Amino acid sequence: MAADLLQTPLFGVGLTLGSYFLAQKLYLRSGFPLFNPVAVAIVAIIVFLGATGIPYRDYAAGGDYILFLLGPAVVALGVPLYVRRREILARKIPILAGIFAGALTSILTASGLAWLLGASDKVVLSLAPKSVTAPIAIGIVEKIGGIPPLTAALVVITGCLGAICGPEFCRLVGIRDPASMGLAVGTAAHGIGTARMLEVDRLGGAIAGLAIGLNGMVTAILVPLLFVLF
Repeated sequence: MAADLLQTPLFGVGLTLGSYFLAQKLYLRSGFPLFNPVAVAIVAIIVFLGATGIPYRDYAAGGDYILFLLGPAVVALGVPLYVRRREILARKIPILAGIFAGALTSILTASGLAWLLGASDKVVLSLAPKSVTAPIAIGIVEKIGGIPPLTAALVVITGCLGAICGPEFCRLVGIRDPASMGLAVGTAAHGIGTARMLEVDRLGGAIAGLAIGLNGMVTAILVPLLFVLF
């Protein structure tokens, strides 16, 4: 009976939601950024699968349903955008300039560093869209010949790091304006970072949500162009 349950999508969905629920409880109780619920849930699931010997493919049967919901979740970020539309439109030029600079910097630093360290062409290509939300990043990598599973892992790691230390890093370097902070975190750390920004400041969270979509479009244009030129 238990073995049959592991073969169904219900196992992956239940394990994912249960892990996130407990991780969220831990985060809310501690208030410590290092206990980001997404990062803690990922670690807990990896430890659980490793300790029980359950194959990843059994978990992925349900995990794929969660992944499917990522697209609608990104679209739902349009709600805070609409609510704060007047404030966002008043900053449209700085926002567009910041997203372009952030996208270009992310591509060049990640892929450039990997190239300097002697990484293979496929790894260099896979690193380029690491700051873009997963559905767009995987689509870009499939077109340019990278490794989609590697890109998916890098996107999650980038998002977790941005959510854990992004707002604190902004304050450390003197960025106090919530809109500027949201622009930086959303451009660098996509949806996971945006979820953290929504906790920090509503306007910052709305701009971070806008940065997800615009950074995806800019990166989708820049990555193929840069790799053709270089």
